[in-house]
Amino acid sequence: MAKVEALKNHLEALRNAIPELKGVLLASSEGLPIAHSFTNGADPNRVAAMAAAATTLGRKVSETMNAGALGEVSVQAEEGALFVYSAGPKAVLVVLSPQGGNAGLIHLEARDTAKQIAELF
Repeated sequence: MAKVEALKNHLEALRNAIPELKGVLLASSEGLPIAHSFTNGADPNRVAAMAAAATTLGRKVSETMNAGALGEVSVQAEEGALFVYSAGPKAVLVVLSPQGGNAGLIHLEARDTAKQIAELF
């Protein structure tokens, strides 16, 4: 199975595990979208660029605080949440949740997905 197909399968499995998600996106650490699935009309290019920037900032803060490797960055908003997970040094996984989404389930599934994606790179 080609890497791109495997990556898409991981994203699809995440969407199937948590159907209420507004979207998922896999981006390079440089901010380029690799694969995505949005239901809210979000622009994957913009989301990928901003997620990569958030991850870079998170990594710098984590390093400065001697807290070890960055795991994830969360943004709570009025109508939902955005979770950005490090998927190894080359990629980030973005998950868009509706307000009231089950953060515990999202973290459980998305962390596992990010780990599987990191292993593909």
